[in-house]
Amino acid sequence: MERPEDDSMDYSTILENVPEGTFYRFPLIPIHGVPLMKPIADSWERIEKFQARPDDILISTYPKAGTTWMQEIVDSIMNEGEVEKTSRAPTHVRSPFLEICSPPPVPSGIDLLEVTPSPRLVKTHLMYELTPESFWHQKCKVIYVARNAKDNAVSYYYFDKMNKTQPDPGTWDEYVIKYLKGDVAWGSWFSHVLGWWNARHKHDILYMFYEDMKEDPKREIRKVMKFLGKDLSEDVVEKIYRHTSFDTMKDNPMANYSSIPSNVLDQSLSPFMRKGEVGDWMNHFTESQNKIFDEEYQKKMAGSTLKFRYKI
Repeated sequence: MERPEDDSMDYSTILENVPEGTFYRFPLIPIHGVPLMKPIADSWERIEKFQARPDDILISTYPKAGTTWMQEIVDSIMNEGEVEKTSRAPTHVRSPFLEICSPPPVPSGIDLLEVTPSPRLVKTHLMYELTPESFWHQKCKVIYVARNAKDNAVSYYYFDKMNKTQPDPGTWDEYVIKYLKGDVAWGSWFSHVLGWWNARHKHDILYMFYEDMKEDPKREIRKVMKFLGKDLSEDVVEKIYRHTSFDTMKDNPMANYSSIPSNVLDQSLSPFMRKGEVGDWMNHFTESQNKIFDEEYQKKMAGSTLKFRYKI
């Protein structure tokens, strides 16, 4: 795959011109016990052997935990606050999704990464245990963002409704149980957040919380800046803060995934950037669902020092 003349690869045009039936709700196939969409599972050997570069920056999250938000923050910081440069291409081109795979002619995440110049911003939803070893051999910087399980479940439910490549979520009642069991794409929230939490001192990992980012965005932007070795002025921090606010990003075609056609992401069912709130779970969980969720949570998180906030 040849590198385009600039970073504005028209991914949406490629997607719109693929044959009918190319995209459908792919079944989940277990890889080392973790359910992943069939195209990812079919390409697992290539993903596992992905070669990181020393200056790669890996942004890792469980799905719907603030991934796009952090991608935009990091890209803005790496461009030293010249946020106009973040309009050079959509998020999925500026920060390719490592493991994502679709049938040809749609390029995979690795296809895009191989033609992306350094320093690369790399996105992944893989559990720590499934992340390619080359990231650790190359001593790459990693930013992990975790979000409380209940808000994460609600956001993921709406995403699975509009994402035509992931299994149908069914009803909210059905989805809560599937989510608790880890029977969703990329597996168990519990295993995901705990795996990265327990690995945070083994590598150069900055472990961040969605709730902290909502509570004080500028503080968290400064934290990321320091981690990346950038010393930017308060004026620049303010500019990045405004550029990466939820309302600004929701209206930004380079960040809101509006460039992806509706045969893949049907935003008439639910917008990609839906609410971005802390505590929306209270509008969805019934009393009985909350009780079941809390009981399972206590079992799965027992003994861990990892704590979350469910309101701010």
